[in-house]
Amino acid sequence: MSLEIKKDFTKEVSEKLPIAIKLSEGGQLTEALDSLAGVEKKCRLGNDTKNLKEIILTMVKMCRKCEDWEQLNATLTLVSKRRSQSTKAVLGMVQEAMGWIEETPTPEAKLALLNTLRDITDGKIFLEAERARLTRQLAALHEAAGRVDQAADVLQEVHVETYGSLDKREKAEFILEQIRLTLAKKDYVRALIQSRKISRKVLEEEDMQDIKINFYRLMIEYHTYEEDPLELCRHYHSILHTPKVAEDDAQWKEALEATVLFLVLSPQTNTQQDLLQKVALDTRLEKLPNFKNLTTVFTTQQVIGYPLQGQQDLEAHPCLARHAPPTLPQKWAQQLRTRTVQHSIRVVSKYYKRIRMQRLAELLGLDVPQTESHLSTMVSAGSELVTPTGPSEKDVSAGEGSALYARIDRPAGIVSFSKHQPPEEILSAWNADISELLGLVEKTCHLINKENMLNKINTNRK
Repeated sequence: MSLEIKKDFTKEVSEKLPIAIKLSEGGQLTEALDSLAGVEKKCRLGNDTKNLKEIILTMVKMCRKCEDWEQLNATLTLVSKRRSQSTKAVLGMVQEAMGWIEETPTPEAKLALLNTLRDITDGKIFLEAERARLTRQLAALHEAAGRVDQAADVLQEVHVETYGSLDKREKAEFILEQIRLTLAKKDYVRALIQSRKISRKVLEEEDMQDIKINFYRLMIEYHTYEEDPLELCRHYHSILHTPKVAEDDAQWKEALEATVLFLVLSPQTNTQQDLLQKVALDTRLEKLPNFKNLTTVFTTQQVIGYPLQGQQDLEAHPCLARHAPPTLPQKWAQQLRTRTVQHSIRVVSKYYKRIRMQRLAELLGLDVPQTESHLSTMVSAGSELVTPTGPSEKDVSAGEGSALYARIDRPAGIVSFSKHQPPEEILSAWNADISELLGLVEKTCHLINKENMLNKINTNRK
């Protein structure tokens, strides 16, 4: 194995540098750069990294001092492409030049310097952190100029999640910027893909609270577009359980109100019901009477009266209009009415096997056609409609796991909530009941025989 031979050109460098600096100060920048080219080559080929770095930094600093931005870009590119160039020298040069980006006199000069530095960092692992930072600056420049699509595309080029030289906070900030610009571009599919790059476990760390809040706010924007109230509820719930938010009354109230509101707007599922029970136990709801009442009526097996307590305040809540098109708040308001009707229908189905349609409509505060529409939608959601059993009946049955079963007899105006069982199921249930009965009879006989034997033993002893 051969070792690289290192030479020391300190003496020659100390002689050349003052002369070159003096030339540049006299307006002879080209001559100054040419005078350092020879000694730069010697240091580069002689592996004199310390002096090489000093020479390269002097060259770019002279260009900066003369404010010759075109020559600076040319020098940066030329130095970085030379054979056997030191990685330490290139790293130092790039880091030095990055500090001058904000000092450029015009947007064009700034863009040219950014592109030059990004070209230098392209494909170099030791410069991946610098490339990520430069890309963010370039994206910000495009966005400020109104080129949002171009800014988003520039950020997509950098797969920052694979970079090992960036800490997790800087990676998360970069990905959040990718998500934000992608949402601004209205590319919602890509935004969802990018959101999966951030670990939810990392967001729970104490020093990541601001990142967590920003992330879930972006997710709120995405799921508002998707009109998914359960996911919106989860995001607000995550924000609510951030220590930074819990310490601010205005923030936790807004998050808790939005959590409750979107939770009751969500379709009833096991997940929704479990979360509703947990949220209802939050003692902070005592300070929010309208929302406390909302959780109470939806966790109680009673028909809900309409309008709700604080109905106008609920429908006008700011969270319903955030990131939403003009028609969405009205849609949320209609959905709130639908959820109250559905809850009331489930309650009625638990207390009645059969009920007249007119009476059911009175309980719900609807007319008969609306009641039938809500009822049919509930029991057929997620399942196939079963063929009607006759010309006067409509059999709407749901598949396994559905919340409701109903059969509507239109001529009679009666709704039946008891599920029709086929003969096989009836026989199976009867058989199970008989087996249980026979088991009880057998156990009773054993107990009677035991008691008789004990009585006989006691009689003989006497």
